[in-house]
Amino acid sequence: MNDKKNTSYPKEKVNILFLENISDSALKLFKEAGYSSVRKLTGALPEEELLKEIKDVHLLGIRSKTQITAKVLEAASKLQAIGCFCIGTNQVDLKTARNKGVVVFNAPYSNTRSVAELVMASSIMLIRRIPDKNIAAHEGKWMKDSKGSYELRGKTIGIVGYGNIGTQVSVLAEALGMKVLFYDVITKLPLGNAVACKSLKELTSQSDIITLHVPDLPTTRNMINRQTLKNFKPGSILINYARGEVVDLDALRTAILEKQISGAAIDVYPVEPEKNGDKFTTPLQGLPNVILTPHIGGSTEEAQTNIGEDVSNKLYQYLEMGVTIGSHTVPSLSVPAIEGTHRILHIHKNVPGVLSAINTELSKNNINVVGQYLKTNDEVGYVVLDLDKKLSKQAFEILKAVKGTMKVRLLY
Repeated sequence: MNDKKNTSYPKEKVNILFLENISDSALKLFKEAGYSSVRKLTGALPEEELLKEIKDVHLLGIRSKTQITAKVLEAASKLQAIGCFCIGTNQVDLKTARNKGVVVFNAPYSNTRSVAELVMASSIMLIRRIPDKNIAAHEGKWMKDSKGSYELRGKTIGIVGYGNIGTQVSVLAEALGMKVLFYDVITKLPLGNAVACKSLKELTSQSDIITLHVPDLPTTRNMINRQTLKNFKPGSILINYARGEVVDLDALRTAILEKQISGAAIDVYPVEPEKNGDKFTTPLQGLPNVILTPHIGGSTEEAQTNIGEDVSNKLYQYLEMGVTIGSHTVPSLSVPAIEGTHRILHIHKNVPGVLSAINTELSKNNINVVGQYLKTNDEVGYVVLDLDKKLSKQAFEILKAVKGTMKVRLLY
């Protein structure tokens, strides 16, 4: 954490809102740093309620349920940054956030181990047909039978999506004596003895267990459907801890009933309840050797603490220093503090001439630039300027008037 405690805006007036019961580790950081206006709500908010709550919010923390639409972003006139306390950012309209100069962070690595461990645990439970035996035992029926019950050792696991989680599954599976295949649309370096497949069909036709770790994209929606399920190795197992839209659940139900698939573990669904206790239905309820969990793949105490610390640190570093490492909207930039200066953050459209205009205007007004840092992406440019204290307020007004400016903030 940066030791600097002085910002241009009084800390007690910086409004921070955390939704969806985000870990207290996130709140602790800001409160210890002197930010007193920090609120935490346990659930997600529908758009109409969020529109009322977000008007005066400077930093917003959410998980996967809260939808940050263009309408919400238009209403958030003071919003500086959004922290997605999860691995994805699908719930945020990133294009609008980018155009409004709102920085968006997430935690792409913090719960990967939690998901990977649950994949392996579910693989063992399903290949041993434990769900059926568990239900029978609870009902007072004794099912001591080895038929259809196997070891993981020597079996093949097929990993669809070889990213942060997929690679961890790869390492754990190989440690358990499994053969590892993977398929990814991007060429990836295999870990250990894992072997890349050229197509989804090649992977599914050879794998005893298929586990999905892909994002929600137009190209991945219903990628596991009636047709692709026909290519699965007979008696194989499907695990989906990725996104609910990736699997056609009706097609999967049919495949299980027809014994093409011998079991499944599903943690994510196309439609999920808003809160605990709400009614939940899925076509997979009541099927044999199926594990259904309520979107808890990354829900461990360790993961939530790690996510809370990771994202809150990114928000804090941006708020106090202008650091944007890990941002999905504004270019990633890490800048050291320079003593005896005032710092201004300038977010602008990435068009020719903006940096030249900034320097020309500052030079015309005899404003000394002590340090200047620039980073751009395809659409946005981000400049951090350390200026002479005497003229920083004048510089702030000048920079607001530069053509192409999206957002300017006098940091300290």
